[in-house]
Amino acid sequence: MESLLSLSFDYLASYDGVKIRKGLRQLEGLLAQICLSRSDASHDRRHSVAVTSTTPKQHPKELAQLKDDPAFREFFKLQEGFEFNVATRLALALERLLSRSSTGANDLLLVSTLDLLQGVLLIHPPSRSLFAREINMNLLLDLLDPTSCPAIQSSTLLVLVTALLERPMNIRCFETLDGLLAVTSLFKNGTTGREVKMRVVEFFYFYLMPETPVGVENWGGLQRSPSKRLGSGGGVVGVAETKTTEKKQELLGKYLSNVEDLVEDLRDSAFGAVLA
Repeated sequence: MESLLSLSFDYLASYDGVKIRKGLRQLEGLLAQICLSRSDASHDRRHSVAVTSTTPKQHPKELAQLKDDPAFREFFKLQEGFEFNVATRLALALERLLSRSSTGANDLLLVSTLDLLQGVLLIHPPSRSLFAREINMNLLLDLLDPTSCPAIQSSTLLVLVTALLERPMNIRCFETLDGLLAVTSLFKNGTTGREVKMRVVEFFYFYLMPETPVGVENWGGLQRSPSKRLGSGGGVVGVAETKTTEKKQELLGKYLSNVEDLVEDLRDSAFGAVLA
């Protein structure tokens, strides 16, 4: 696995779009092998001719299965250090791609990188600590520029939600960097499409949820040593200040006029018990 990750990282570090795409596909293939299980191959032999040219059907593994899978445990362990951390390399790739001129091919690479980053942050929550750092959070906010293509904006909003999930310190970094201004500006911009605006509204609902402090990382039955956490020495270890829905409603209200309606919708939804 180390060899495959190293090769993929070499491709991601290239300035050649073809090589970057190859690196992304290799990482996607690795994560697919870890997170998906193939269906039983013992199908009726009479259908063998029909399925020989198709890819075997795959199903997502249950979380209980994933945490006990040797390949996943090896991947999770490798993510503890900088050398093989996928999220770190994807963030660096985003930075390089963002510095290039906007073309259709480059936009597709940005979207693919963002989609893969979201997946990595979901299956390896400790990597979200990267976005307690201003340089990484600024990267996401830059991608929310109104001049970015809608696909990039939508994918960035999904990554942003994942990066902030259960990470109060990341949310504080987002607020400090005027993230609320960036998101509300995108929402109010006349050129922003309907789909992106819907993503922004979803983000508002997520942001307004009350926060839960996070202590020692423990996910999927795997516990990390504090000395090995990503960002050690970078101001991301510890418990951040948490804010209530009311406090965040006040902050968002500086940029948006109908925040009370959003909170009321939340109270009437399945999340109402959390807000009570």
